[in-house]
Parts: sequence; structure tokens; C-alpha cells
Amino acid sequence: MAIRAVAHRGDPYVHRENTLPSIRSAWRAGAPTVEIDVRLTRDGVPVLLHDATLERLWGHRRMLSSVTAEELRSLTGGGVPTLAEALALADGSGELFLDLPDPAAAGAAVAAVHAAGAGGRVSWCGATPSLREVRRADPEAEIALTWTTLTPPRPALLAAVTPRWLNYRFGLVTPELVARNHADGYLVSAWTADTTWTMRRLARAGVDSITTNRVRVLRGLVGV
Repeated sequence: MAIRAVAHRGDPYVHRENTLPSIRSAWRAGAPTVEIDVRLTRDGVPVLLHDATLERLWGHRRMLSSVTAEELRSLTGGGVPTLAEALALADGSGELFLDLPDPAAAGAAVAAVHAAGAGGRVSWCGATPSLREVRRADPEAEIALTWTTLTPPRPALLAAVTPRWLNYRFGLVTPELVARNHADGYLVSAWTADTTWTMRRLARAGVDSITTNRVRVLRGLVGV
């Protein structure tokens, strides 16, 4: 099985992260999958933004949760897309890997995916409470359980979330960890690997997916 290349927030060294141009650029670079972050505006619209505030990317000291979708469009010149817009862009272009840092966004995000008929082109990662909500809302969702410790997930959590993938911070990944998870029936993904040394190490460890900000470099190294 070839290693899946996941473009982290699009193509952030070329275009601003979590924007439609960034997503397009990543697909043009050959990434089959683009990871995006989803949060809610004050009026409950799922949009693409990693941070809880607009300050780092858009220069406004405003909480996303304090502005409506209309206000957000005005503040950013339309730069922050809705999830619906990203799903429309993905139709026929590639897959999306939705990261949910805020559990409050899970229900609206699942509803947007269903409304777009995009369930087969979307997978999920993020905070554990978010993934519990995704599973409650969609029994068929493909989930990557994000994990940041070498302690294995509890059986009760695995039973509740029923992930297909275990999604590890790259520094935790070893051949032994990958082999153990494969033996247990899980695919293994790793994030976020940006150096060639780390990409090669993860490939040698046998991971099934690597998330990176440098998707062109990754594709050149491992042939994905």
C-alpha cells in the first residue's frame, strides 16, 4: 500500500492556510488528501480556521465564535471559506481530512458533509470529544483517532469511536508502534512531518499516511 500524502491545511508555503487557493494548490501538487480545520462562527456556520481567533492569519483580535459568517466574510475579504465551499471545491478534485479542534463544530460539520453528499470523500480527526460526536452523528464516518501519547487508547474509547486509523504525532512513531497497531487492525497516520529526515523515518517505520506542510517534498521522497 502506498503512503497517503496529506497536505496540512492545504499548501501553506504557497497560499495562506485553510483557504480555497491553498487547497487547490495542494491538489495540483499531487496530494490526494488535504487536511483542513473546521470551527463555528457565532451563528453556527462551519468555516475553515485552525485558531480560535482571527489574529494570527487575518490580523483581527476577534474570537471566531464572536462573529457571524457575514461579519467574517467582511473582516477577511471572503478569505475564510465555509466548509460547504470547501466541499464543493472537493467534488471531483480530491479528498478532505477534517480536523475538529472544537467539539461544538462536530454536528454542523457532519450535517454539511451529508448535505454535500461528500461522505465518501471525507475523513475526520481532531479532539477526542469531537470524534465521539462525529461517530454519534454518522455511524459510517471514517475516523482517524488523534493520539499524542504512547499509552494505547482505552478499549472503551476505541469501541465508542471505532476509528479506522490511529493518528499519531510524528515523534511518537516507531516500527514497533506501527506493527502493533497494524496487528490490531488499524491503519497508522502521522502528523506533521516537514523535514526529509522525518519523512524517511516514518516511511521506513511503515506508516500508511503522512501529513505535511511540504507535500511536494513528501511525494518526491516516497513516491506518493
